[in-house]
Amino acid sequence: MNPEKEKWILLVVLSVIWGSSFILIKKSLEHFNPYEVGALRVLIAGLLLLPVAVLNIKKFPRKHLKWLILAAVTGNFIPMFLFPIAETAISSSIAGIINSMMPIFVIVVGALVWKFETTKRQIIGVMISFTGACILAFSGGEGGEFKLIPILLLLLATFCYAISTTTVKSKLGNIPAKILSAFVFSFVLIIPSAVSLVFAGFFNDFKNDVNLWAGLGFVSLLSIFGTGLAMMLNYRLLNISTPLFASTVTLLMPVVAIIWGVIDGETLTLLQCIGALIILAGLIFLRQKSSVTALKK
Repeated sequence: MNPEKEKWILLVVLSVIWGSSFILIKKSLEHFNPYEVGALRVLIAGLLLLPVAVLNIKKFPRKHLKWLILAAVTGNFIPMFLFPIAETAISSSIAGIINSMMPIFVIVVGALVWKFETTKRQIIGVMISFTGACILAFSGGEGGEFKLIPILLLLLATFCYAISTTTVKSKLGNIPAKILSAFVFSFVLIIPSAVSLVFAGFFNDFKNDVNLWAGLGFVSLLSIFGTGLAMMLNYRLLNISTPLFASTVTLLMPVVAIIWGVIDGETLTLLQCIGALIILAGLIFLRQKSSVTALKK
C-alpha cells in the first residue's frame, strides 16, 4: 500500500480504537481499582504478544536496550495507571480531550531532547492549547468540583506518551512494529505488570462471579485492542510518518471519546466545551502546513 494512503488509514483506525479506550477504562473501573486496571491492561497484552517476542528473540535490540525500556515505561506502563486513577474523578470524555494535547508535548520533547526545530507558530499553538487545559482544570464537573489533580495526572500521562513517541521514532524506527510491540510488552513489561497486580490486591480480591468476569471482559477488550493492537499500528505509523503526524491521532480521539461518553450518559458543561474547543484550536494552529517540516527527522 502507498505509504501516504496507509498513514491516513492508520490515523483513522487508531482514532477509533484509542478514542474508545476511555469508556472501556471507565467500565473496567466499575469492577476493579485503577491499579488493577492498569496492571491487567499491560499483563494481558504481554501474554498475548509473548509468542511473537520469543519467535523473534534474535532480533532483540540489545544495543538499544535503554531506549526500548524508556519507550516501554513511558508509553506503555506509567500512563496505563495514570489514566484509570484520573478517571475515578473525571469523565471519560474529559480524559479524551486532555489526551489531545499530546502534539504539544511531542513538540516540547522533540525540541528539548532530540533538538527538533521549534517554530513561532508551534509556540503560539502550545500557549493557546495550554489556556484551554487550564479552563478545563478549573471548570469542575457537573458538581462543580475542583479537578486540578486528575488533570495534572492526565497531562503527565500525555507527556510520557510524547517521550515514548519521539524515542521510538529517533532510536527504534528500524524495528518492525509487530516485533517492537512484542518486545515492549513481553520482555520489558510483563514482569513489572504482574508484580503490580499482586500489590494492587487483585488475587486477594478475586472472586468467581459474573461481575468479575464482566470486568475482565472490559479490561481484555481494552488490552487487546486499545493496547496491543493499537501500539502495533502506532509503531507502524511512526515508521512511515513523523512524530507530529502520528500524534495528530489525538485530535480525532476526543470526538470518539465524547460520543461514547454521551451514549453512557455523560455531559459536558459549557465551560468545559469552551476549554475543549480552545485546546483543539491551538492544536490545529500548530499543525498548519508551515510547521509540519519542523519535526521531520
